[in-house]
Amino acid sequence: MQALLSADRMRFIINRIQERLWVRPLFLCLLSIGAVFLAKYADSTSLAQYVPELAPESLDALLTVMASSMLVIATFSVGSMVSAYASASNTATPRSFSVVVADDASQNALSTFVGAFIFSIVALTALNNDYFETAGLFVLFVLTGFVFGSVIITFVRWVDRIARLGRMGSTIEKVEKASAKALRRRRDAPTLRGLPIRTKREDAKAVYSDTVGYVQQIDMDDLESWAQENEAKIIVNALPGTFVTPDLAIAYVATSGKAKSDEDFHCVKEAFQIGRDRLFDDDPRFGLVVLSEIAARALSPAVNDHGTAIDIIGTVVRLLVQWQQPAQESENSAKQCSRIEVPEISASDLFDDAFTAIARDGAGVIEVSVRLQKALHSLALLGDDDMREAAQRHSRLALKRAEKALALPEDFELAQAAGKFAQDQRS
Repeated sequence: MQALLSADRMRFIINRIQERLWVRPLFLCLLSIGAVFLAKYADSTSLAQYVPELAPESLDALLTVMASSMLVIATFSVGSMVSAYASASNTATPRSFSVVVADDASQNALSTFVGAFIFSIVALTALNNDYFETAGLFVLFVLTGFVFGSVIITFVRWVDRIARLGRMGSTIEKVEKASAKALRRRRDAPTLRGLPIRTKREDAKAVYSDTVGYVQQIDMDDLESWAQENEAKIIVNALPGTFVTPDLAIAYVATSGKAKSDEDFHCVKEAFQIGRDRLFDDDPRFGLVVLSEIAARALSPAVNDHGTAIDIIGTVVRLLVQWQQPAQESENSAKQCSRIEVPEISASDLFDDAFTAIARDGAGVIEVSVRLQKALHSLALLGDDDMREAAQRHSRLALKRAEKALALPEDFELAQAAGKFAQDQRS
């Protein structure tokens, strides 16, 4: 196995770190402390000959104001962010929480406020103990001005951002961006840089997971390294997003006789990152599921927001059109894993995730039914046979649901006219 972390596993770890609210504030705190000691370093240089003398009292007053206000602003920002996160979970879906909490603007704002507070406290303590001389005071003044300016700019930008954070439109946009990123990555590497499945599973030994949860990421580089060392072929059976249990094989291994016991397959199990929740990173279907959940909640009698469901349909169409665009080869996707065979995601699965809940819950709403039929018609015209078949199948299913749910025959005729493309192809 590889001694160092692979690029895929490193990307997975970095993404998880970015979702933690304490990481950036901690980094800014350390940077702030280092900036104070950088000012002291200036005293050991000849800078004092070229800079004016500053009264320590002026710095003391500025730092005192910053120290007394930054903690209050940081506390206020945390409260606003928590309210936005709760709003996103309640109005959209709890599954959108991870993309909302990873908002860069909010994390940068919190980091800036906490970092400015730490900087002012440390600098004020050093200043009152006569820690700086002429050059150090001047550098500290420049740093204080920079920090103060950063706080003002960050606060103004953050106020505009926090007004939108957690709102329905903002949440949908963030889920769409996360879904688009995952879809592009899978479109460019449909078999995760492996090969299409060719080996019969009957000729291989099943490998089972020791834990229960969702496959979040597969370390293809580690699997390829192990397969080369053991002259084996690995068939991936559980793609990211699959819920695995001890009775479900996550992979099948065909060996030349060097590895036969379960202990020999421990490294194969370790390559599958399994957790409690599904993640957007390597699971393009999860994004479509989350969007579908948002639309289903909007169509519930308690919310009755048909416009959001129509907006979600347009969002899904944009994502699936992107899925059909030509693959872009990157440096990482060019590294093929010749000993790993991976199944591809089918268009039928994507359509099931995206449209089933919307068609079911929106069957009795004529606006949603007609918009859904038009969206499926557009996707059927993209030129891909699998996508056309999936679009036609969902169109017919949606019409059957609409026929039972719509009270007026005239409404059903409108939906039927919009879905005529599926009926024509069937005949």
